Amino acid sequence: MPRELLKRICPPPHALQERWFVRLFGARLSDPHLWTLHRRGVTYAFGAGLAICFIPLPVHLLTACTVAMIWRVNIPVICGTTFFLNPFTAMPVYYLAYRVGAALLHSPPAHFHFHPSWEWFSHGLAPVWQPFVVGCFACALVAGVLGWLTLELVWRWQVRTRYRTRHERTAAQSA
Repeated sequence: MPRELLKRICPPPHALQERWFVRLFGARLSDPHLWTLHRRGVTYAFGAGLAICFIPLPVHLLTACTVAMIWRVNIPVICGTTFFLNPFTAMPVYYLAYRVGAALLHSPPAHFHFHPSWEWFSHGLAPVWQPFVVGCFACALVAGVLGWLTLELVWRWQVRTRYRTRHERTAAQSA
């Protein structure tokens, strides 16, 4: 990824440190690894952010900040990646995770109708929770690894291309 593009997209560290969900972590956010745009920090953060998207609870940003501080990866990238899952994409993503889990557990997918009531959560959720959790875990693992690997390869390809172009230009100027 071009570093200039990431610098334009990512907010400065002091602006993000003022957010309420980031202030919970206090002075630990002064680690430069959490804010610099080096390849390993960004690619790992992208893969981890994609994996965090499959957590079926609304704690993505808190989880992303915690993971970024533990693994010392880029906070803006991991938080931004978690926004791939939004209210418009949540239902298709979680339905895909349920179908993947049902396929992995070799159980036929159950047809269910969601009713936002306590009775549905206590009785209607029982036949679908195991395939859903297994599917979320499997999809998180696959999405995280594929996201990391894809961004890693694109980043390396872009650096190699820029290196070749620079050396071809200097060779042409010296000749």
